[in-house]
Amino acid sequence: MNGDTTEAPVLVAGAGPTGMTAALALHARGVEATILEADPEDRDRSGSRAIYVHGSTLGTLERIHPGLGSDLVKEGLVWPTRRTLFRGKEVFNRTYDSPGGSGDIPHFTSVPQVVTERYMLDALESIGVDIHWDAEVVGVDSTADGVRVETDDGREWETEYLVGADGGGSAVRDEIGANFEGDQSENSFIIADIDETEDDPRPLERVFHYDAPAADGRNVLLVPFTGGWRLDIQCIEGDDPEELVSDDRMREFVRDIMGERYEDNLTWVSSYRFLQVMADTFVDDHRRVLLAGEAAHLLAPFGARGMNSGIADADEAASAVAVALDARTEAVARDEVELYAARREKAAEFNLGAAGQALEYLQGDDPVTVLRKEAAASLADRFETAGEWLDDAPYGPHDTPPIVSTGNY
Repeated sequence: MNGDTTEAPVLVAGAGPTGMTAALALHARGVEATILEADPEDRDRSGSRAIYVHGSTLGTLERIHPGLGSDLVKEGLVWPTRRTLFRGKEVFNRTYDSPGGSGDIPHFTSVPQVVTERYMLDALESIGVDIHWDAEVVGVDSTADGVRVETDDGREWETEYLVGADGGGSAVRDEIGANFEGDQSENSFIIADIDETEDDPRPLERVFHYDAPAADGRNVLLVPFTGGWRLDIQCIEGDDPEELVSDDRMREFVRDIMGERYEDNLTWVSSYRFLQVMADTFVDDHRRVLLAGEAAHLLAPFGARGMNSGIADADEAASAVAVALDARTEAVARDEVELYAARREKAAEFNLGAAGQALEYLQGDDPVTVLRKEAAASLADRFETAGEWLDDAPYGPHDTPPIVSTGNY
């Protein structure tokens, strides 16, 4: 330690979408924040990652920094068509005349996370928020009077409140004694990015394949985003994910699923087993540290609840901290932080259940579920609702968490 201590009204650990949103939301409420980020400023952000930005999230970003949500709308795209196939046979196809709705903020936009982060960084720079890069949080000591934070660059910080948005491996979560509870997906999933072709591009449609013949009976999802495509492949029993993500094997997948013109357009690939976990508490004992985003919960991606719920966490954390800072009694300040935890823990439980429902539907071998899928596929030609059920089910329910909120997630 160098013996110097830096004071900051509020600290945010993590410069991902959740942490950057927290800083923007605090500034919008008249509170200045400093961000501590473990990675260097030239960090590698490969992969499209969270590409689906909900309309409620766009609205939140527009509210806390006017122009941010609309910039993402301009950068993103709204695909008009949903299509689903069952073992190579189309069972559902619907094209919307106005897929984004009629307002300035569409129902969603599809844009790579790196683009979202770039606009967030520009927004933070425009309002003068400091980001300290290469400053991983390694120690957190909270008391009734505030929080002392230690970073691995040898600095110490003192702050009134700390928002822990430092991701799934959160040091902040560990330091306050919170623990992840939950489970992991049975199947592995392959996720790849494919650049769009200049000649003969695919139509802008989200396509889900049940037991795709072109992928040897694996489930496949194709989603367009600005400049390319997200290709998701669900591994089956006996698969070796490391073998499947090899260059030669992925070229075969891309060629067989998307066509020969895309064979050389693979830009990024990875494999995952999705975690379905949440922290057993979102706040510390002294109500001075608030966990948000992946530091608080990790979700399977079905329904695109990860980044979207993290941004909702960040906005509500900022609201709680702003009120707590102005509170005239300690009890009121504690109550605001506890209310944040109660609301966002309830939201996380709901989102975990919704994502888990989709995950169970996709990976399970439950005979009843299998028979329902086969029956719906056989009836889809005569009953549109059967095909629509097959189209909807892989993404989980569309309901929102049972909390009063200005946003959905």
